[in-house]
Amino acid sequence: MDTVHHPITEKTTEHRPLACTFTKLRAYTLALIAPLSAEDMVVQSMPDASPVKWHLAHTTWFFETFLLKDQPGYRVFDPAYAYLFNSYYEALGPRQPRAQRGLLTRPPLADILAYRAHVDDAMSGLLKADMPAETEALVRLGIAHEEQHQELILMDVLHLLAQSPLKPAYCPRTPADAGGRQGRFQLRPGGLVEIGHAGSGFAFDNEAPRHRTWLQPFEISDRLVTNGEWLAFMQDGGYSRPDLWLSDGWAQVQANGWNAPFYWQASEDGWQEMTLRGPQAIAPGAPVTHISYYEADAYARWAGARLPTEAEWEAAAADGVLEQVDEVAWQWTGSAYLPYPGFWPGAGAVGEYNGKFMSGQMVLRGGSAFTPAGHARPTYRNFFAPEKRWLRSGLRLARDISTGTTGDVSDDGFAADVVRGLSARQKSLSPKYFYDATGSELFEAICRLDEYYPTRTETALLTRIAPELTADIPANAVLVEFGSGASEKTRLLLDATPQITDYVPIDISEDALRQATLRLKAAYPKLSVTPVVGDFTSEVSLPTALKGRPLIGFFPGSTIGNFTHAEAVTFLRNVRGLLGHNARLILGADMVKDEATLVAAYDDAKGVTAAFNKNLLVRINRELDGNFDPDAFDHLAVWNPVYERIEMHLVSRKDQIVTAAGHAFAFKAGERFHTENSHKFTPASLTRLAADSGWKIRRHWISPAPEFGIFSLGA
Repeated sequence: MDTVHHPITEKTTEHRPLACTFTKLRAYTLALIAPLSAEDMVVQSMPDASPVKWHLAHTTWFFETFLLKDQPGYRVFDPAYAYLFNSYYEALGPRQPRAQRGLLTRPPLADILAYRAHVDDAMSGLLKADMPAETEALVRLGIAHEEQHQELILMDVLHLLAQSPLKPAYCPRTPADAGGRQGRFQLRPGGLVEIGHAGSGFAFDNEAPRHRTWLQPFEISDRLVTNGEWLAFMQDGGYSRPDLWLSDGWAQVQANGWNAPFYWQASEDGWQEMTLRGPQAIAPGAPVTHISYYEADAYARWAGARLPTEAEWEAAAADGVLEQVDEVAWQWTGSAYLPYPGFWPGAGAVGEYNGKFMSGQMVLRGGSAFTPAGHARPTYRNFFAPEKRWLRSGLRLARDISTGTTGDVSDDGFAADVVRGLSARQKSLSPKYFYDATGSELFEAICRLDEYYPTRTETALLTRIAPELTADIPANAVLVEFGSGASEKTRLLLDATPQITDYVPIDISEDALRQATLRLKAAYPKLSVTPVVGDFTSEVSLPTALKGRPLIGFFPGSTIGNFTHAEAVTFLRNVRGLLGHNARLILGADMVKDEATLVAAYDDAKGVTAAFNKNLLVRINRELDGNFDPDAFDHLAVWNPVYERIEMHLVSRKDQIVTAAGHAFAFKAGERFHTENSHKFTPASLTRLAADSGWKIRRHWISPAPEFGIFSLGA
C-alpha cells in the first residue's frame, strides 16, 4: 500500500519550543516541494507569481538578513543573494525585478538548498542561546513570513500547472474540499465591539491596535457560498449583467473575458476545475474558490446581500457562529485595507512588511486549505488587490437587517405620512406605525388580555386544524409571514409541518423581528430563518436563493381587517405576485359578531389598548420632535356597522395646537384622530375580497364563538 502522505494533511498545531518550531517549519517547506521537479521550481507563470526556487531562497534570505548577518562570526553565504532575493524592502537596496524572477536559472536549485542548510545551521546556534525579546520577535516574524510563503508556493504551483496543456496534478492525494449544506444567515445584534489583536501571542503589526468599533445589527451566513450557488449566478447571466458589477469590476470582465471562476473550464461533461489534484468535476456542494473581490461583490449583489465588513466578520468569528472559518478559502470582505486607528509601522526595513501596502487593496479574513495550520487567527488581516483571482479566495454573505425591503420605512416616510395625515380634514395615520419596540410589546400584552379574544381563539383553531391545514404543503417549502411580530403562531405551523425548511418573517419592527428570530433559531436549529425588516403593505423582495422553491404565505391575526377594501385587494394581489404561480396563502380573519364583545376587545378594562394607541403620540414626539401630550387625548373604540369594522381613535380633550416634523396642527376639543380600522368578515364577504384580488378560497375553518376564521387561499 502507498504510505506516502500529502504534506498538507500532516500539519499540526502542537505547541513547541521556538527552536523546534523553526526546525519543523523549514522541514515542512521542503515537504511541500517534494512532489515537484527541478524544472517545476524555476518557472514563473505570471508576474504575480514567483518561482518555487525563489520562494525557497527568499524565506532563507529573510532570516539571514534580519537575524544572522550582523551576528559575530556569521559568514554571508553569497553577497549577490541580497540583490537576487530581496522582495520589496526599499531600505535594503535594489533587487531583481519581480516580473523577472523566472529568469534566475542561476544559482541552481542545489545552491539554494545549500543556502538553506547554511542558514538553518546558523539559526540553530542562535536559537540555542538566550536572546533578547526583540530578537525573539524577529524569529517569530520570520516563521510567520515563511508560513505565508508556504501558502504562496501552493498558490503559485497551482497557477503554473494550470497553464500546462497536460494539466498535471501537483499531488493526487491532496484532500478535496468537503461539500455540505448551504449557509444560513445568523442574526447578529451589533453594538460596540472590540476587534484587533489583544496582545497575547504572535500577530502581524497590521492586526493592532485593538480598538472599539460600532456595528449596526446585521446578518452573516454561517457557511461559504457553494459552487452550486455560483452556477445559479452564472446561469442567471451573472457575468453578462453590468448592473451587478462595480465599474472597475465590469471593466475587468470585459477586458479579460471572465465568465466563470478562475480555474473553471467548460468541457463536454460540464464544468471542471483545475486543482492540486488535477482537473476535477465541479462539486456543487463545495465552496466556490479562486474568485476576485469584484466577482464576490457582484454575486452578493445578485443574491440580495453584500460582503461583510472585516469588523463584522471578526465579531461573528469570535462569537463562534461561523463555520468554514479558515479551512477552505480566504473570504473577501467589503473593507479596504487601511490602518487601524493608532497604527504606526515599525522602524527600519521590517516596518515595510505591511504598512506600505495600505492602498488599493481589499481585506480577506479567515484562512484556506493552503494555509499552514496555526498560522491564521480571527484577527488576521490578509489583503490583495480586488482583481486578483489566483489566490484561494471565496466568500460568505452578509446583509443589513433591512435588506429585502423596497417599502419606505425611514424617518422621512414616517414624517411625510404624519404631516399628510394630520393635515387632512379627517386626521388619520396608518396603524403600521404602532409597532415600534414599545408598541410591539404592548400589542403582545393586549393579546394576553381576557377581553381580547382574537389571539387565543385563532391559536386554538390553528392548533386544532394545523395537521389538516398543512397536509398538502410540499417538501422543502418556504413559509413567508407578513407582519410576523413575535412569530408565536408560526410555531403551530412549524410543529405540524417539518417539510418547511425555511422561514421568512417580514415585519416593520426591527426589534421585534430580531427577538423573534433569535427565539426561533434556538427552538428550531435546523430551520433557516431569513428575516426581512420592512413594510409588508408595500412591495418587498424575497432572497434570490429562494427562487423556484414552494412558497407558502402566512398572514394570521386578522391584520387583513386593518385595510380598506381597496388596500386589501392591492395587498393580496402583491402577495400573489410575490409568491408566484402556485401561490398559497393561509389567512386569518375575525368574524362579525355582537357589538359588546367587539368593543370590549379594543377597549379593555386595564387600559392596555389605550396605552398602545397613545404610544403612537410618544413615537411621534421621539422621532419627529413632536410635543404631543398623551394625557390630552382619550382612547376611543367604536363599532361602525355600515363598514362592519371596529375603529380606534384618539380624541382631543381640548382645543390645542401641537407640532411635529416641523409643522403645526390644530385640534378642536372632541376632534378625532383616526388610528386604526379592524374590519370583520363573513365567509361571503371574504370570498368576494379573495375573488377581487385574484385568489380562490380552497377551504376555510370557523371557530366556535367568539368566531374566528382561517382561510386557505390558492391562486
